[in-house]
Amino acid sequence: MEKGKLIILSAPSGSGKSTIIKQVLDNGLPLAFSISATSRFPRGNEKHGKEYYFLSPEAFKEKIKDNQFIEYEEVYKDMFYGTLKSEVEKQLDNGKNIILDVDVAGGLNIKKMYGDKALLLFIQPPSIAELQKRLEKRGTDSPEIIADRIAKATYELGLAPQYDEVIINDNLEKATKDTILLINKFLTHS
Repeated sequence: MEKGKLIILSAPSGSGKSTIIKQVLDNGLPLAFSISATSRFPRGNEKHGKEYYFLSPEAFKEKIKDNQFIEYEEVYKDMFYGTLKSEVEKQLDNGKNIILDVDVAGGLNIKKMYGDKALLLFIQPPSIAELQKRLEKRGTDSPEIIADRIAKATYELGLAPQYDEVIINDNLEKATKDTILLINKFLTHS
């Protein structure tokens, strides 16, 4: 059985990445979504093993020490997110293609590990001003958090040229179609 491939989507917060991933998965492409691990508590109806693998900060740090992640990030003190090697390898070995939703630095690290078996897609907002408007419109973050996200987004936009493809999300329908086309092309060419 031929091993699967990795599709990695990264973007600054508020760029529409999660919405695009949901629409890509709803489109019927042969993709499995990789469940990330986190040390945060479940929100709402989230279940262990469905939305995330929920680990204590201590258990997460132990897995880091044991080199069990292909990428991870400590977003805040003791608040980790990461992609387990075992989760990815199990699906790839079964011939499944995996779509990953990871931060920009994590995406670059995964590409180094998997080379041409990974497609790195960067979802870019039309502008920093538009990104700020989107984050403010969400109404979920304080002005300080929005300022932090804008600063991080500015840094992340500087890394976009290192990605295989950059998709500008100034029109969600077009950005989704472009993403699907790029994924289809990658999956059908070896």
